[in-house]
Amino acid sequence: MNRFTVLVLLVWSLSPCFTQAQDRKQLIIHADDAGMSHSVNVATIDALEKGIVTSASIMVPCPWFKEFAQYAKAHPQYDYGIHLTLNSEWDVYRWGSVAGNARVPSLIDPEGYLWDGTDQVKQHAKADEVRIELKAQIDRALAFGVPLSHLDTHMGSLMTRPDLIEVYVQLGLEYKLPVLFFKRLAPEAAKAYPALADRQLSAAAKLTAAGLPMLDNLLQFYGGDNPAKRLETYRQSLRQLPNGVTALLIHCGIDNAELQGITSSSARRDQDYRIFTDPEIGQFINQQGIELTTWKTLHREATGR
Repeated sequence: MNRFTVLVLLVWSLSPCFTQAQDRKQLIIHADDAGMSHSVNVATIDALEKGIVTSASIMVPCPWFKEFAQYAKAHPQYDYGIHLTLNSEWDVYRWGSVAGNARVPSLIDPEGYLWDGTDQVKQHAKADEVRIELKAQIDRALAFGVPLSHLDTHMGSLMTRPDLIEVYVQLGLEYKLPVLFFKRLAPEAAKAYPALADRQLSAAAKLTAAGLPMLDNLLQFYGGDNPAKRLETYRQSLRQLPNGVTALLIHCGIDNAELQGITSSSARRDQDYRIFTDPEIGQFINQQGIELTTWKTLHREATGR
């Protein structure tokens, strides 16, 4: 079983009782990593305007944040989340904190950047410094006029410890923004993500009480450099989409010299961009009886406003 299949089966089983009671298949098509680079910004904007991407999240510490923030301010009709960032994962293209390295030393590696991997965040990060940094990221986006729709977590670093999950959820409550979180956990998911299991019930109760919507399911496809196979993997997962609210996470980019100099995933990001700006995928989704939605819409439905 490949990595994608494991992830899909695990997350689809998160809330079976709730999803079986629903008769709608709602899908957020969400582009991660806006602000990471110019080529990512160009592709993400094109996918919002000409494709069927319904949501994007912004990496505030990254060098091209300002370009995307200016676009978001001028185009408030789209969904913009903050991709809360505690990692700087590429070899030579890296970034530090927004709050200032001196204020959050536990988040900074020996070279002066945010930690490379999630295990390092889990090992070193102090929860109070995580809160300082993430508030600085949210406040910077607001200061640039970004109309925020939700919060989510880059590389899942905020899911590695119960206290970091608590920071994540509390930020959603404080800013009155939905966070990418799940209504329920199946036993196999709880076993795979013990920190999430530790905080699941209490966190979900808080978010529900605040009228903040959550997900039933999550889809993300990591592997595969073959465009035809990648497209068919998406089509297969959409054919099998369960009832409830699902977020499909993709990464848009232009496979050019800039993106190739940053990441080995440039071709896959380009494929995502092309797949989700092709009119055929929109027609296919419609044929499956899937309703495209946004965090804004879900929030409005949850609060009745």
